[in-house]
Amino acid sequence: MLADDVPFSDPAELFLTRDHYVTRLLHASGVPLADLGLDRDHPVDPREAWRILAAHWHRFAGTASGYWLTDELATLFGVDEELSPETADRIYSRVSVALAEPGFRPRALFDRFRIEVLATTDDPLDDLAPHAALAADPTFRGRVLPTFRPDAYTDPDAPGFAERVGRLLGATGSPATFAGYLDALQARRHYFIAHGAVSADHGVIEALTTDLDPAVAEELFRDAIAGTLDAAGSRVFRGHMLFQMARMSVADGLVMTVHPGVHRNHHRATFERFGPDTGHDIPVRTEYTENLRPLLNAFGTEPGFHLVLFAVDETVYSREVAPLAGFYPSVYIGAPWWFLDAPDAIQRWRSAITETAGFYRSSGFIDDTRAFLSIPARHDAARRSDAAFLARLVSEGRVSLPTARRVIRDLVDAIPREVFRL
Repeated sequence: MLADDVPFSDPAELFLTRDHYVTRLLHASGVPLADLGLDRDHPVDPREAWRILAAHWHRFAGTASGYWLTDELATLFGVDEELSPETADRIYSRVSVALAEPGFRPRALFDRFRIEVLATTDDPLDDLAPHAALAADPTFRGRVLPTFRPDAYTDPDAPGFAERVGRLLGATGSPATFAGYLDALQARRHYFIAHGAVSADHGVIEALTTDLDPAVAEELFRDAIAGTLDAAGSRVFRGHMLFQMARMSVADGLVMTVHPGVHRNHHRATFERFGPDTGHDIPVRTEYTENLRPLLNAFGTEPGFHLVLFAVDETVYSREVAPLAGFYPSVYIGAPWWFLDAPDAIQRWRSAITETAGFYRSSGFIDDTRAFLSIPARHDAARRSDAAFLARLVSEGRVSLPTARRVIRDLVDAIPREVFRL
């Protein structure tokens, strides 16, 4: 998007079709996903999709999506009237006219939003050509970093696992052994680092870690490639690979982020027709304390190792994540993520972690939106929420005003810079 700097096509594509926060709630209200433009083989009139959003606008009241969309329309496009069936076409036309202007191209908005660092998540075998093009382009002054995302290569239950591993070994000239497999992953991590990567991201169903004897790991690897690994073996192998990813982060310095606890593609028919990331990923319970113990016993006090733990299970923050971050120098508390990146949930998150771990054991606010225009709105919401939280502590005499002023700045600048080695 930024390398080509092509204008956004239409308001529906920008605000609706690519944002599963929006499409999932409309689907829950009875709107077929195909009517929103998610079926690429059967495109719809974007204005009709926009009219559907307008007709259901009242359903977004009180949701984070409603706040973000209202903020985007008002702040970026000067829309000061409520989206409704009566105003839908007028607002659509106003946004369409703006999107044709040079100031609304991706690079211009990147500058307008004052984004200092934006990171993508990328397949380990991606050639990262757009990143290289941006880095070499003297007209682009931003910083866009790749992130190593190896899930499909470390989970034997992932579709096409054996084929992916075969391509990985072939691309790196590595032997088809467990040691060769690890060397191949390490080589691709080095490639990412050479292209500016500072972190590796791991989206796992559970944060299990296991330290296996090399002979056992070799046997599990061979069974995984052969497609004969049973469910118990797959779980142990995944746990060992998360352990190995931590070992590699200790060695090469990539910050390790863990995003567990999501049952992805919950509705099979929707996944088969529309693919992943279409709104039916559902949170499940998360456990960190025992699952991470092998990893943390091995690497938790290693100098320079950074491990950022995210969750969509709110119960885990005060019970496990904050206490872990309150002891292990490597552990940081990830920002509220996905279903929790909304104003009330951010307040609950702050309350759950601060008394145990303080402000400086968190990652600061980062967000993971696919909706480019929502970046300023999301960060604004987080800043307001943190300001309100700090204001309460000041008014209650629990934090001094000078300290609160320092903290509120550090949360959006110094802390994420430190955590992600920026």
